[in-house]
Amino acid sequence: MIKSSRREFLGVSAAAALVATTRAAWAVGAHAAGESLQAENLVEPTRTLLDSRRAAVLTPFLADWPTTSERRAVVPATIPVLHLLQGIQAGAPTFSRDLVNDIARAAPAMAWRQTYSEADVGAEFLRNYGWSEIVGTTGPVPSEHIACGFLILGPQTHYPLHQHEAEEVYIPLSGTAAWKKGDEGWHERTPGTVIHHASNEPHAMRTGASAFLGLYLWRSADLRQKAHFVR
Repeated sequence: MIKSSRREFLGVSAAAALVATTRAAWAVGAHAAGESLQAENLVEPTRTLLDSRRAAVLTPFLADWPTTSERRAVVPATIPVLHLLQGIQAGAPTFSRDLVNDIARAAPAMAWRQTYSEADVGAEFLRNYGWSEIVGTTGPVPSEHIACGFLILGPQTHYPLHQHEAEEVYIPLSGTAAWKKGDEGWHERTPGTVIHHASNEPHAMRTGASAFLGLYLWRSADLRQKAHFVR
């Protein structure tokens, strides 16, 4: 019993140390880049980047983009994968560099989340995975039809085949990942590619040697739904 309790204590201590290290790294980065941002400050540059893609598949998403001036308070939350943001910034291409830098500056003020539990995906996946919403049911800009945010995956991470009713678009901002739809093979997608998943279309992704940051969009009448794995 004592040994078990000691292991649990050490596990909690290690997690706390990682969070502390991540926050310290943010502080250094924010100081170097200027004042930190709030999550709501990402909404306008994100919309600008989406407009710049000029992809027909984005039209219904942008038509439903909220125009409200209402803002929701967001409680900041951190996760282990955020320590990769510095490397993600370094690898960002020209088209997304400003937005990626803004995300890194705003990260300490954002609510970072994980959909799955350790029982679902294992501890290693959770150390390399997380997302944060800027538009939708929990982000600073309320919307009941469109969700928009950012996904981070660490290097050599496999996001298993999953599906959801919501129609989805991804745009890689930094890092190259391979994507798979249904029974199709894997295809590498570079930053700037507009990747579309139809409602309930099974899809998976996996990263290579570099960490990945992607912009995601969901479109649905039920944005509170969760993805589920395809076994």
